[in-house]
Amino acid sequence: MNKRDIKIAYIGGGSKQWARVFMFDLALCCDLTGEIGLYDIDLPAAERNRKIGNRINEAPETVSKWNYIVYDSLETCLTGADFVVISILPGTFDDMRVDVHYPEKYGIYQSVGDTAGPGGVFRAIRTVPLYEEFADAISRVCPDAWVINFTNPMSICTKTLYDVFPEIKAFGCCHEVFHTQDFLCDVLKEFTGISAKRNELYTEVSGINHFTWISGAKYKNIEIFDYLPEFISRHFDEGHYEHGPADSYKTDTFAYANRVKMDMYRRYGVLGAAGDRHLAEFMNNRWYLDNPEQVEFWKFALTTVDFRVRQMNERIEESVHMADRSVNIEVKKSDEEAVELMRGVLGLTQKISNVNLPNKGQVPWLPNGSIVESNALFSNDRVVPLMTKPLPAAVQSLVRRCSDNIDILYEGIKKRDKNIVFEAFVNQPLCSSLTLFEARQLFDEMCDKLCSGFFVK
Repeated sequence: MNKRDIKIAYIGGGSKQWARVFMFDLALCCDLTGEIGLYDIDLPAAERNRKIGNRINEAPETVSKWNYIVYDSLETCLTGADFVVISILPGTFDDMRVDVHYPEKYGIYQSVGDTAGPGGVFRAIRTVPLYEEFADAISRVCPDAWVINFTNPMSICTKTLYDVFPEIKAFGCCHEVFHTQDFLCDVLKEFTGISAKRNELYTEVSGINHFTWISGAKYKNIEIFDYLPEFISRHFDEGHYEHGPADSYKTDTFAYANRVKMDMYRRYGVLGAAGDRHLAEFMNNRWYLDNPEQVEFWKFALTTVDFRVRQMNERIEESVHMADRSVNIEVKKSDEEAVELMRGVLGLTQKISNVNLPNKGQVPWLPNGSIVESNALFSNDRVVPLMTKPLPAAVQSLVRRCSDNIDILYEGIKKRDKNIVFEAFVNQPLCSSLTLFEARQLFDEMCDKLCSGFFVK
């Protein structure tokens, strides 16, 4: 088989986890080959991934070998790129510690802290200027490249790319919906005995990243939502986790029992499509995140920055061992879809998947230009968003508030205007229990610690 020769520029090419997943999937793709350019401010990390990539080339499972090259400048990495992948950690873990834990002084708990709430606001302040630079460089160096964003906050990253370079061909990818599709496969199995895989379902997806909703899910001609009320009645008290026991959250900080998701379905008749840790952060903070005891009641976890630091150190150690050949490498396919989406826009296949794009009417109840998450068709150098089904009015109201916050926040960051950013901050659902004085005090204190000198207004 003739393979399509392409260049992929990887911004954040020193990634400790996602890069490896991506490299494995590319190695198992039979119709693509070429160069993977690795660019990262952490040059040694990118060099480790180059060595790991060369080891992947040697693996017996590999069907497609790639030329891994480390670049020390963004522009040279982008030169000649057909695809640009962006997967970065904006700032440091010390920054993240302020994002996530500083608001706890004011009774604000965050289970993730990278998209919504105080943590999402300040992570966005760090991230937007970087994406302004990325978009400008792409517009100058490789304007025809397809850009795939994996970085959070997903919506505001994607919005920045399109605002700086309106003609950009970019989309944001998030795997949160995949886990809910696995959950729906469990529902199908319990009531019909059918063991389906998530990519065999068609789910109606609508909303914004990490606050996306599924209003219907079909396996062939079977509507899985018909079984949801009874499934939730059976499992609500103990919970149900699609990737393990319902109490997995006690030992796996990324796990959850889907009780938040099921509670929301009982109230609204549609299913939150992200994990409980993300969904809870888009709601009034007294609903699911009032205190650690309430979080335990809903059976999910508060992911601490200490955990993330330990996890990162473990991943670095693992990468070192993989690079220096002291451990074996097993190349295996992941459940991610990035490679299939690339094959779609290259005309090698057609694929429908949930992605983040500017709203052009696919979500009619949100403003045009806002970044929305919906299904889209990938085919022949095109990503065409599909029209969504309407969500209940109460859900639209919840999502609209959060979508507007993103647009307001972006405008404030773009203008470096502290007052506009504060309006987005104080309107975060997680700040609902704060007085205006408390919100201003928390905001100013976080500004002093994280972005002193950033604002010009």
